[in-house]
Amino acid sequence: MAQRPKQGAARENARRLFVYNGGFLTNTRVRRILTLAGYDIKIGKPTDGDMVGVWGQSPTSPRGEAVAAKTKTPILRVEDAFLRSVLTGRDGDDPIGLHLDTQGVHFDPAIVCDLEELLRDHPLDDSALLAHARDGIDTLKRQHLSKYNAFDPATPAPDPGYVVVIDQTRGDASVKASGADLNTFREMLYYAQTDHPAARIIIKTHPETSAGHRGGYYTDANTNERITLLDTPISPYVLFDGAIAVYTVSSQMGFEAILTGHKPVVFGQPFYIGWGLTEDRKPLDRRQRKLTRNQLFAASMLLYPKWYDPFHDRLCSFEHATATLTAAARTWRDDHAGWDAHGMKLWKRKPLQAFFGRYKPVKFATKIGARRQMVWAGKTTEALEMHGVSRIEDGFLRSRGLGADLIPPLSLVVDDLGIYYDPSRPSRLETLIEASAALSDADRRRAEALIATLIGERLSKYNLGGANVADLPTGRRILVPGQVEDDASIRLGATDVTTNHGLLAAARKANPAAVIIYKPHPDVEAGLRKGTVSEATSLADVVATKADPLALIDQVDEVWTMTSLLGFEALLRGKKVTCLGSPFYAGWGLTDDRAMPVTRRSASPDVIALAHAVLIDYPRYFDPKSGLPCPVEVAVERLATGDIPRPSQFNRIAAKLQGAFASYAHLWR
Repeated sequence: MAQRPKQGAARENARRLFVYNGGFLTNTRVRRILTLAGYDIKIGKPTDGDMVGVWGQSPTSPRGEAVAAKTKTPILRVEDAFLRSVLTGRDGDDPIGLHLDTQGVHFDPAIVCDLEELLRDHPLDDSALLAHARDGIDTLKRQHLSKYNAFDPATPAPDPGYVVVIDQTRGDASVKASGADLNTFREMLYYAQTDHPAARIIIKTHPETSAGHRGGYYTDANTNERITLLDTPISPYVLFDGAIAVYTVSSQMGFEAILTGHKPVVFGQPFYIGWGLTEDRKPLDRRQRKLTRNQLFAASMLLYPKWYDPFHDRLCSFEHATATLTAAARTWRDDHAGWDAHGMKLWKRKPLQAFFGRYKPVKFATKIGARRQMVWAGKTTEALEMHGVSRIEDGFLRSRGLGADLIPPLSLVVDDLGIYYDPSRPSRLETLIEASAALSDADRRRAEALIATLIGERLSKYNLGGANVADLPTGRRILVPGQVEDDASIRLGATDVTTNHGLLAAARKANPAAVIIYKPHPDVEAGLRKGTVSEATSLADVVATKADPLALIDQVDEVWTMTSLLGFEALLRGKKVTCLGSPFYAGWGLTDDRAMPVTRRSASPDVIALAHAVLIDYPRYFDPKSGLPCPVEVAVERLATGDIPRPSQFNRIAAKLQGAFASYAHLWR
């Protein structure tokens, strides 16, 4: 893991930035991004070599501009990046990135800013850069990422065939910089109607207006039987998908409309006009270059911003920023309405609150309430099923230590359809695996990199390690992982063979000459769960107690299992896997399936696509160090390095008591 730069070293080479806006001093995130970008924030009077920092063209910017003019000091204009946060800044959310412009500000056409200079002068012809941009556009559309992201992508748009007119907030600096006012918005609405006389007009309200922070230019007075206000939070990509035309003054949504294939009609002079991608009602003659969407995106999203990584306190790539924002947006989208949780034992409640209580505290309920309902998957009831409950389970990269030892998880899955280990009904994971056939090249590269890291760092669900088993007998080696016999995955996913003894016997019968290596389940070895095989030595050539399961996988030719996750981990490592049950990874053409087929599973993903669905799309991850929802890569790094807060003394005492009373496991499960 990269080390945080030493403050002394960072300040030693930093350029002094004098500020006259309290926000620079009080907003920790803004200060940190500026520091990492090479600026040392100061108050007082600048001298030679210093700069003055101002926030865009905010009401406070004249203070800094006056000092800069008097002292002949250059100005650094700071603005939020085009991807900012889930909630608005007025709601207290921190930005994921900033624009640091040494010439002007991107929304003011009066001065050629750094972004316009990039768009005008940079070659923007590097094939890798443009492929990077194409992947970035795909990511924004697929993850429904915008500047603000407090909306549900499932919210439907009106019936297709409408014209979108984008409202903005009164007093917005970009509106003023374009020389626009109320009359401009009235003119835009008039032309939207006259250009499309038969179409409905949808006025999209600004998120800050919908949240009650600032008024817009349009109100109910502008509506009629043909014109409607849309103040419901909605994905811009869903909205634009049904639109036949888009009209804007200077909104960033005009830029997003370009990304979706529209040629918006623009009545102001934002950064994206003048490049051949818009219909400009107020053109800028100095902009004559013709650009593609990928070129526009490359300059404005890849080259211009400074993106921030809150997990390592460093600047980062666009990809890392979007992964961070995706995790944060998913958290809001899942959790903002609040959860009632059922079937949650006491020790699980604190980590569940950390995962799901960021926006509204989780209520641990005994009755079904008005909020969303969740239940630990094995504790669901008929009443909850009728209500449409979501099921919660540990993810597949869980922790460094056992859940049975009360170690909190770094990943959990939320399934609104079923649960991954129950093949009797569809699950959300199944739908994700089905959809994985359409992965982008960027998604496949991400999954490939993740698999390589998991293999290189020897990571699995619990990461217990264990002893290496040396000098295994020669021959065709088969690993048979034991399971907890009363586990739900056995009860629901196994049919003819449902015990570790039966699994071992079946493996031996089918492979009489092979070297059979039996690995007992760690919970069973610890005496916490059911599944002991007293006669294992008569069926297996090696009983690998307390062995490292990943080291065993590396040394064998294939794995025989009922439903063990080790089967999936073996697939990632290129091993043949035979399934006597129906785990989530069976039935897709990747395993030798000996159980009744799950006929719903008709897709044919490869291992890369399967891994993307299972490890990236399906679980939610939580970083215990920063206390933030995080991408899978952050959780993997924490597991690899052990950079995880240690369980409390109470946790250790409770775990020991649990072991002493293992026969009463139903009390905590």
